[in-house]
Amino acid sequence: MKRRWIAAGCFAALALFVVTAFGASRQVRTEPERLEFVETHMGARVRILLYTTEPQVAKRAVEAAFARIAELDKSFSDYDNGSELMRLVNHFAEGPAEPVEVSQDLFDILTRAESISRSTGGAFDVTAAPLIRQWRRAFREKKLPSADNLAKAREQVGFERIRRIEPGRKIALEPGTRIDLGGIAKGYAAAAALQVLRKLGVESALVAVAGDIALGSPPPGQKGWAVEVAGLNPNSDLPLVRLRLRDATISTSGDAERFVEIDGRRYSHIVDPRTGFGVTRRATVTVISQDGSATDAYATSLYLLGVNGPELTGKLRNAPPLAVSWLELTGDRHAEQRTNRAFDTLPRE
Repeated sequence: MKRRWIAAGCFAALALFVVTAFGASRQVRTEPERLEFVETHMGARVRILLYTTEPQVAKRAVEAAFARIAELDKSFSDYDNGSELMRLVNHFAEGPAEPVEVSQDLFDILTRAESISRSTGGAFDVTAAPLIRQWRRAFREKKLPSADNLAKAREQVGFERIRRIEPGRKIALEPGTRIDLGGIAKGYAAAAALQVLRKLGVESALVAVAGDIALGSPPPGQKGWAVEVAGLNPNSDLPLVRLRLRDATISTSGDAERFVEIDGRRYSHIVDPRTGFGVTRRATVTVISQDGSATDAYATSLYLLGVNGPELTGKLRNAPPLAVSWLELTGDRHAEQRTNRAFDTLPRE
C-alpha cells in the first residue's frame, strides 16, 4: 500500500493486487526462467518480476530499472530538500522569481499532472501539499484541522499556480506554492522502469511500485499476467475478479488501510483539494489503461468524484480510454459494484 500521503488530486492511490505468473521449470536451462527482485524506493516496496532465457542480461537490466526509479525519486521527492522538486519549490518560497529550467522528467510529470487536473475539474491537484500537511497532523492527533488552518491552506492550492513555459522547459510557481507528486509519481516510475527493461531486451516483465503496476508482455505460454482486483477489505474479502492482463498499467484507490476516525466519522487519507477535507466515501476503484496513462491519478480522482454514466467516467473530461471497476459501500451498508464495458471485456482467468 502507498505509504506517502496523497490528495485526491495529488495519489495515488491505494491498491492491493495479488500478482502471480506461472512459467516453465527452472531446471530446463533452455526455457525462460522466472526471476523476482525487490528493493525499496520512493518510500515503498518496488517489485520486479520477469521471465528470461538470459539471467545475467536480465539482472543488468533490472539494475538499470531500479536505478531509473532512484533517479526519478531524486527528482520528484518532496521529503528530500535536495531533490529537484524541492529546489524548484524553494526557489519561489519567498516571492516572485525567474522561471527555472527543469529536467525532462519533471517537466513531463508536471505537464501530465496539469492535463489530469483539467480532466478531473481540479480533483487531482499536485499543489495540495498544504492541505495534506494539515491532515497528516489530524491523523497523528485524531483531531480535525481547524477551519482557519484549512482556509489558509486552501488559499495556497490550485493547479493554475504552476506555469509551464515552452520552449525552454521552464517552470514558474506562484510564491509559496508547495507540490506533492505522491499521487502520480509511483505510476510514472513503474512505467519508466518497464520501459528500461524493454529497451534492454526484457519484454516479459512486471513492475510494481507499491500498488501501481506496469505490465509488459505476458509470461511464457500465458495470455497475460494474473492480477487479482481486491475488494473493500483486501486482507479479508475475496478478490472481486481475477484478470489476465498484458501491456497495461493498473492502479486501485480507496480507504481500506489509510483512514482515521474522528468524532465517529471515518476520513480517508485522500484529501479533496476543493474542500480541504479527507474523503468520507467507503469505496474502492480500480483503473486499467493500455495507453500508458496515469492510472494512479485517475483512480484516486474517481474515488473522490464518484463514477457517473454507463462508462463510469462521465465526471471526467477528455480522459483517455480507461477500464473501470467501482465498489462502494452505500448508506444501508450494501456493497454496490459497477464496471464499464472496457473492464467487462478484459480477459479473465
